[in-house]
Order: sequence, then C-alpha cells, then structure tokens
Amino acid sequence: MAETALIKELVWKCLQARDLAYCPYSHFPVGAAILTTTGDIVTGCNVENASFGLTVCAERTAIQRAVAEGHRQFTAIAVTCDIKDSFVGPCGACRQVLMEFGSNWDVYLTKPDGSYKKTSLQELLPLAFSPAHLEKNSMANMTL
Repeated sequence: MAETALIKELVWKCLQARDLAYCPYSHFPVGAAILTTTGDIVTGCNVENASFGLTVCAERTAIQRAVAEGHRQFTAIAVTCDIKDSFVGPCGACRQVLMEFGSNWDVYLTKPDGSYKKTSLQELLPLAFSPAHLEKNSMANMTL
C-alpha cells in the first residue's frame, strides 16, 4: 500500500489512541489503529489491570472492537508507544491474534513523532500457525 492520506490518518489515529491508554502500573501507553478493507479505521489502546494477566494490549483491543463492529477483513495496522529512539512491534500474542484475520497485513511501526517503518505481519510472524492449519487437519481427519 503506497503512502496515502489514509495511511497518514491511520498513523495519526494510533497516536491519538495511545493517549487514551489506561496504564497505571507499567506507565507504558500503547495505541493501535486498524484499517479495514472498507476503509474504516478502528482504534484501541492498552488497558491494564491490577491482576496483570487480565491486561489487554492495544492491538487486541482494536481487533476485538473491530470484530464487535462487524469487521472481519483488514489490510493494515499502525502501532505506537512512547519509545522515541526505536520502532516497537506488537507482542507475540498480538501477532498471533492478528494472524487469525489473515497474513497479508501491512504493519506500520510508529514513533511518537509520527515517523514510521512499514513491515508486514508475515515478516513479524514467520511460519505462523493460522486457521488454515486447522482446516488442513479437519480435511485429513475426514479422509480417515
């Protein structure tokens, strides 16, 4: 996807979502913005919990919100945090959750100043386990 006004908006919205993060324990705000195939942008931020295992990452908040709004197909995600000197990607759990909705995502790793680096979900999660593996297993069991 070439840089367009839509990508700039996606990056801007992930920065705005970061400002809404609820992170009283880690003080590590994260924002995410997902671009649907229909051109809608859905945002999410991390929401921490005193019971740390119940914390939800920004990427998962955004995907769950998008699904709840009826979206199932996505083309890109922008992710940001407060680290200024390097690009930071989604955690492994978030990468796996994104993979549930396809491997052909553009991923824009975004710094607080709005600069970004484009990569892909396939690059971030090589040899991923996906729904296709379950389909292959189901087909194999049907022939037995």
